[in-house]
Amino acid sequence: MTTPRIWVDGVAASALPLPDRGLDFGDGLFETLLLKQGEPLLVDYHWQRLEAGLLTLQFPDNTLEHARQCLALACDALHELSWAALRLTITRGTAPRGYAPPAQAAPRVIISAAPLQQDRREPGSPAKVGWADIRWSAQPLLAGLKHANRLEQVLAAGEAQRRGLDEVVVLDQQGDVSSVSAGNLFIVEGDRLRTPALETCGVAGTRRRFVIERLAPALALHCEETHLSPADLERADEIFYCNSLRGLQSVGELGGTAFTRFPVCEALHQRYWELITC
Repeated sequence: MTTPRIWVDGVAASALPLPDRGLDFGDGLFETLLLKQGEPLLVDYHWQRLEAGLLTLQFPDNTLEHARQCLALACDALHELSWAALRLTITRGTAPRGYAPPAQAAPRVIISAAPLQQDRREPGSPAKVGWADIRWSAQPLLAGLKHANRLEQVLAAGEAQRRGLDEVVVLDQQGDVSSVSAGNLFIVEGDRLRTPALETCGVAGTRRRFVIERLAPALALHCEETHLSPADLERADEIFYCNSLRGLQSVGELGGTAFTRFPVCEALHQRYWELITC
């Protein structure tokens, strides 16, 4: 497979039926899953976050089950791939024009998948990271959800690309550290991990949750969700970020600050692959 494979509502497709409220308004949610030989990793975490989003957006009750069936069909067709990235998007589907959601929505499940060449268990080289000019908007109702409105992330990732960086750290409207453009941040201070609280913005990442609930306790590290300032990052012992495809990624440079030792991130990375299950 050299091009992404696409399914719409469980049927192989090459085009999206229109109109669609996901395209019109970003009215939907999505998950990015890492597959190993067709098996999605940490899939329960993805379903639980998706369920929370569907409840917040008031999608019909049977939406999640429909998505489960569509994912199973897609995964059955991907077992030949050692590693694959799969995006599962749920939109509110077709509806008359206008912002108001239809009373009888028929959500649409769109899945696309593509192979990954690198063995995801191999740790990446320390990342070169800068400070983003853009700040995340504040919307407590949507904080933590992985909704389909991602223009801010597009701008942040474009900034990193133009500046030759692997990632950028983005602040919230209060000037506190929030995340990188495509992942959650942690800093290491001695035997303590600290990660930004997600009160007004940001995505509650599946790997962030795994670090907090499983990895930190396994290594006897105290983990705290809190407010972090830019200065907290610059004086940290280590910094790393995480997402579903990358796993844990150490930061070697942030602005003008260099980090040369990563013992905690390396130990967490090793434990991550020991504990992660399908």
